[in-house]
Amino acid sequence: MGILNVTPDSFSDGGNYTAVDSAILQAKRMIDDGASIIDIGGESTRPGAAEVAIEDELQRTIPVIEAIKARFDTVISIDTSKARVMAEAISAGADLINDVRALQEEGCLEVVAKSKVPVCLMHMQGQPRTMQTQPQYNDVVNDIMQFFTQRIETCERAGIARDRIILDPGFGFGKTLEQNYDLLANLAKFKRLNLPILSGTSRKSMIGNLLNRVVSQRLAGSLTTAILAVEAGASIIRVHDVQETVDSIKILQYMHQQQA
Repeated sequence: MGILNVTPDSFSDGGNYTAVDSAILQAKRMIDDGASIIDIGGESTRPGAAEVAIEDELQRTIPVIEAIKARFDTVISIDTSKARVMAEAISAGADLINDVRALQEEGCLEVVAKSKVPVCLMHMQGQPRTMQTQPQYNDVVNDIMQFFTQRIETCERAGIARDRIILDPGFGFGKTLEQNYDLLANLAKFKRLNLPILSGTSRKSMIGNLLNRVVSQRLAGSLTTAILAVEAGASIIRVHDVQETVDSIKILQYMHQQQA
């Protein structure tokens, strides 16, 4: 999954792809590099990020979805927590909902239930503006497992079939450095829920803070965490650096074939 932030303030690439033309060029690069999903986001969810008005988010994302859908045969994901944005994105051609708030905002369950698209439910403790202020868990893995179990049940009651659900433990979203790596070390445990796992660690502070690297220096760490996630059973890897990640995973897969 290639990340396409059409925002002015995302932590890694904010402001780079706010124009439709530049967004299309970046989408083409990622598709050519091997991305099978393009994840379009119109609201930054980095720590401390301010909320974005619905109209602003729609103006940022819908023209980009329509333009990419008209030009490329690729799966488009909309990264949003707003019901209206979800609905209009689906109408514009979005194939997947990627929600950091796991369909907990008003109207979101209903929008997804009425559609046929799959949804990725992410775990986040708190809200982006405050989520990194002393996050606390009894047991980070078990607590998130319980959260997923509850959200899956809620989705099923709302009419969203289980086979439409993807799970994302939410690296960096209300987790300390140690909690993030505890999650990564135990990522395989989420396979017990028998649903696809999405892992998103690309360029995040869990890499920068451990290695003392600024955002532009986090490629090696991003690749390592991507490989570890694939080894743990993740089905989707959400990244900024598509070509390098695809190359790394191809080598990993080839080695697995050699060992079979």
